[in-house]
Formats: sequence, structure tokens, C-alpha cells
Amino acid sequence: MVCSLFTVYSFDGILVFGLLFICTCAYLKKVPRLNSWLLSEKKGVWGVFYKAAVIGTRLHIAVAASCMCMAFYLIFLK
Repeated sequence: MVCSLFTVYSFDGILVFGLLFICTCAYLKKVPRLNSWLLSEKKGVWGVFYKAAVIGTRLHIAVAASCMCMAFYLIFLK
């Protein structure tokens, strides 16, 4: 249990968090109510959600390939 608490601070934990954040924001951009509420700001703290959504939609092939590589790494190599 102690090991699982510190996986957020490892490099692969940060990569997984970043990929999940980008994928979640790109998905939320497709939902009309959440798009106007969460992703309307393009600057400041809320702008991070907008920028992650833009990265997820414009680079969807690279993000999907990164998710697949990370899943393979976490399941088989780690």
C-alpha cells in the first residue's frame, strides 16, 4: 500500500496523469454543456483545461498511440 501512494511522484505516474488529463479534457470538449462551462476560458488556471482539450483533439493519433504504449508498459513491463 505504501508503494502505491508514491506512484504519483514517479515519472511514469506523471505521464499517466498527463495522458488521462488530456484524454478527459478532449472528451469533455465533445459534451456541449461541459464545453461551454469548463472549456470557455482560454487564459488562467481554467485555460489549462482548454489547452489540454486542444492538444487532445488536434493530436488525437499521437495521444492515442501514447496511451497504447503506456498501457503496454504498465501491463507488461512494469
